Amino acid sequence: MKLLRVGEKGKEKPAILDGDGKIRDISSHVSDLNPNNLNFETISKIQSVDISSLPEISSGQRVGSCITSPGKFIAIGLNYSDHAAEVGADIPKEPIMFMKATSSMCGPNDDVELVSGSKKTRLGS
Repeated sequence: MKLLRVGEKGKEKPAILDGDGKIRDISSHVSDLNPNNLNFETISKIQSVDISSLPEISSGQRVGSCITSPGKFIAIGLNYSDHAAEVGADIPKEPIMFMKATSSMCGPNDDVELVSGSKKTRLGS
């Protein structure tokens, strides 16, 4: 089951990718994909629906962040050797965990917004 959110930023609808790669609107069954309703009950509810009967959404629609309103966003950095090499760092003995602002979430093709005055730095610099 591949769930996603599609539409203009801030107006995304919950959707599912069907077996033929078509995007289907599941908003009649789930209000959104967020911590309040993304659970086993919701997953079971979606599994019981005939996905092919749901309205198709144009594949040209923007794909948004996978969920909305997360409580926390914990990331793991340098979790593979190529990433460490890419930033010129040694491979850590243990994973590097850090928090990210929940406002940093975006869709896979969205522009990454930089805060005014931010600078790109290299790990270990």
